[in-house]
Amino acid sequence: EAGGLSRGIAAALRPALRRLFPRCSDRAFEAVSANAAANLLGLGNAATPMGIEAVRRLRTGERANDELCRFIVLNTASIQLLPTTVAALRAASGAASPFEILPAVWCSSACALAVGLSAAMILGRIWRKRGW
Repeated sequence: EAGGLSRGIAAALRPALRRLFPRCSDRAFEAVSANAAANLLGLGNAATPMGIEAVRRLRTGERANDELCRFIVLNTASIQLLPTTVAALRAASGAASPFEILPAVWCSSACALAVGLSAAMILGRIWRKRGW
């Protein structure tokens, strides 16, 4: 964070995130993009406070709105460039190449994100049509 890497990644993610969160306030959007950048870097502990702040700012009432649901999906899928925790566990278990799982991690988390966001968008439309 001190070197500006997470801020740079957050800026790079801004166009895609703005499409997912079009009605998001600026303060909430900062928390969402910081959370996504920290998750992308595999910094789960750093992402948690930003995620809590994003949820506080995205929440508008008793029920979760569409943007809050999309954020929860984005946070849960948490695509990581370097899944350091899994690699550390693999190294501790004696894996010769603990990072050889990277392509599988990237593919599975990207698929999970795509399916989750699609489901959130489809269900949001259905619930709005039915007035729930």
